[in-house]
Amino acid sequence: MSAERLPPIADVDLNEEQKEAAAAFQQGRGYAVHGPFAVMLRSPEVMLRAKAVGDYLRFRNVLPKRVSEMVILITAREWTQQFEWTYHYRYAMEAGLSPAVADAIGEGRSPDGMAEDEAAAHAFATELHQRRSVSDTTYARALALFGERGVIDLTGLCGYYSMLAMMMNVARTPAPAEAADVKALVKFPS
Repeated sequence: MSAERLPPIADVDLNEEQKEAAAAFQQGRGYAVHGPFAVMLRSPEVMLRAKAVGDYLRFRNVLPKRVSEMVILITAREWTQQFEWTYHYRYAMEAGLSPAVADAIGEGRSPDGMAEDEAAAHAFATELHQRRSVSDTTYARALALFGERGVIDLTGLCGYYSMLAMMMNVARTPAPAEAADVKALVKFPS
């Protein structure tokens, strides 16, 4: 990977608006700005609004946590986004997703042995990312399992984590140090 384009801004170089946004972020999340938020800090309002959407989608959506984390892994795979993959692989394991399912996603394969809700969410997220829509059959399956709110939350997860991946791919944000403990995503051939 080429040099990082938009590295974290040193505290001494933050303007007042950025300092206020970074403080608000830390107060809300309990940790300092990092990853995609360090990139977005260049536009503090974008960062704070993205945080607000993320607070719901990541922590309070209606999907089972293991399914939610799997959808984030699918999105990280689609964007070959190692930072998100590294963080959310760990969260997916903590939420009970099978390592075999996660590893298949990381390799770009459809996993075997998924639970019914995982298979429905996988089909939905994969179709949405790759076809930019979902079939009536895939929609109906997700609707039956997750309801309308769940379909919206599932779609929101795909869109939100795509935005974060775009930010970091443009910025060339490197994988975090913990990446050494997680199987890296392989770049798709060009």
